[in-house]
Amino acid sequence: MSTTSDAAPDGGSGTDSGRRGDSRTAIRTAAERLFAERGYAATSVRDIAAAAAVDPALVIRHFTGKEPLFLATMQLDLELEAVLDGPVESLGPRLIAYLLDADEHTRGVFLALLRASDTDDVGTRLREVHDAGFVEPLRRRLTGPDRDLRASLAGALVGGLLYALWVVGDERLLATDHADLARHYGRVLQDLITPT
Repeated sequence: MSTTSDAAPDGGSGTDSGRRGDSRTAIRTAAERLFAERGYAATSVRDIAAAAAVDPALVIRHFTGKEPLFLATMQLDLELEAVLDGPVESLGPRLIAYLLDADEHTRGVFLALLRASDTDDVGTRLREVHDAGFVEPLRRRLTGPDRDLRASLAGALVGGLLYALWVVGDERLLATDHADLARHYGRVLQDLITPT
């Protein structure tokens, strides 16, 4: 249950601020889990409040609504720097192997963003994640006058694989050893990274 001090919008005492921080953290944690498990449409503010053990009004007070809370919690941080720092000549297979080893949280966030992409702000966030998290870091490693196009095509190629695995659930791909997928699909990606 929410207390009056939880709901106070001002700074309040240290104890009240601590409780507000605790409730905010509980809401974020619950929202992150539920959005990743159920998706945007199937998760309500009441569901999040119940999982966080707070009043639904407190969710609104902290985050102003479901969509801002979704955007605040559904962060897809791929942390590609370590993969991108290696030799460019073998970058394609390394990138695919890295993405295939993504954890359930990454998969859940990707799917939640994808399924909610028809919402304006979520669609914008998905494009930002795609561009800033994958295309731009890759583009910086490429050379040649068409590197912008090749980086965007590489993003589309990788997105297609994740779609086939995580959305469509292609049984043949799911049953294939990750090393084999990384080798074959990575070769196709490598042709965009270092064209002959």
